[in-house]
Amino acid sequence: MTSLAPRVVMVTRPSDFERFMALHATRGQAEFFLKQRGQSLSALELQSSQVTTAIAAAEMAVPDEWSMAHVSREDLDRFLFSDRDIVVAIGQDGLVANLAKYLSGQPVVGITPSPDEAEGILTALPASILPSLLPMVAARDVDLQERTMVEARLDDGQTLTALNELFIGHRSHQSARYIIQFNGTEEFQSSSGIIVSTGTGLTGWARSILSTTQRRTTIEPEDRTAVYFAREPWPSKTTGNDLVFGKLGQDTEVSLVSRMNDGGIVFADGIEQDFLRFDWGIKASISIADRTLNLVQAP
Repeated sequence: MTSLAPRVVMVTRPSDFERFMALHATRGQAEFFLKQRGQSLSALELQSSQVTTAIAAAEMAVPDEWSMAHVSREDLDRFLFSDRDIVVAIGQDGLVANLAKYLSGQPVVGITPSPDEAEGILTALPASILPSLLPMVAARDVDLQERTMVEARLDDGQTLTALNELFIGHRSHQSARYIIQFNGTEEFQSSSGIIVSTGTGLTGWARSILSTTQRRTTIEPEDRTAVYFAREPWPSKTTGNDLVFGKLGQDTEVSLVSRMNDGGIVFADGIEQDFLRFDWGIKASISIADRTLNLVQAP
């Protein structure tokens, strides 16, 4: 444990209002664009205002003797976190998933900008709780939910970690072709890609995909378990669809060997820009990650 005062790292992302305004030269042009389509700028502006208010409240909650840093989601891959950091994510659940792979055990406080409308799981706390909560986090006097993550390891040593899910497949709508190996069996498959999901991921994208296959599985976020499944596997004379679903435990992994000349990728938690190349001959082994997301729970 370091003797230095804690540093609070505020993690945010540009609001939809800010992104929309960046596309138009003036507010008037933005309003005219939406008005022509029977829409209004006011809802987006309100959401942005709520985020701004939450950020200001979070800044006020940081003790004077502590340090503070701000980082946008787009800059996470260039930001250096330290062991003394307390991470405060302000926004929607996806923001926590985006930053999880850049952490190494730091406590994360998920703050919702709109407590009255919040449906978040990872960002569920109001900013008003921070003045009392931050000193408790620094003293390690809080409960941490250790959410399981999954990791892909390529045979060249590169790794990628995910809180929700990993996608292994082709970057476009082309079929992904690979050899899958699981529990001592292997099969050549052609599909829309492989998804490896944690218990956290099963509350989002993975859940909606599984529902179309009529599969049901339940994993708690802290269970050291994950599931893999193939999207739309195509059976043919050379490709099969027997190894399309399986559970990974602490000592179980699923491996894939690429049979794609180019365009093969591995990406995490929906961030396609941050990926590993998965072209012909590369082997990816996916297992439960050693690290977890340490999410601060309300006292």
